[in-house]
Amino acid sequence: MLSNRSMPQCDVIPELAYPDVAAAVAWLVEVFGFRLRLGVGRHRAQLDIGRGALIVKGHAVGLFAQAEPAGDPTHSIMVRVTDVDAHYRRAAERRAHILQPPADSPYGERQYTVCDLGGHIWIFSESRADVAPEDWGGSWAIDPED
Repeated sequence: MLSNRSMPQCDVIPELAYPDVAAAVAWLVEVFGFRLRLGVGRHRAQLDIGRGALIVKGHAVGLFAQAEPAGDPTHSIMVRVTDVDAHYRRAAERRAHILQPPADSPYGERQYTVCDLGGHIWIFSESRADVAPEDWGGSWAIDPED
């Protein structure tokens, strides 16, 4: 699997939504011992712990709201794969509920989003380039002024 500085290197990356990303990051770092890896403005952060990772995000809008009419989901699961297009084709052939087809991101990933039979949201991601976070607007720490 290609390495990308903009993505944690583990294969499964839970994403949890919080109303205040900075407060959640501070709490998770202080209480659970996570380490801030990467901040993206005030709406998203990557945390490391041991060989694992967690993404903290602000409450979802748009795409994710389609999957959960009762409100924003509080989580999604990100899984890194070696061939996202093949993975997408397999899911689509089996009539999975695709929320977003594969698309390239400025941070070096190609991803698609799908809703499983239990209503859980999955994001499958393939690293396509090693992109420095500062090249697409990320930062290595959360700045309260962002």
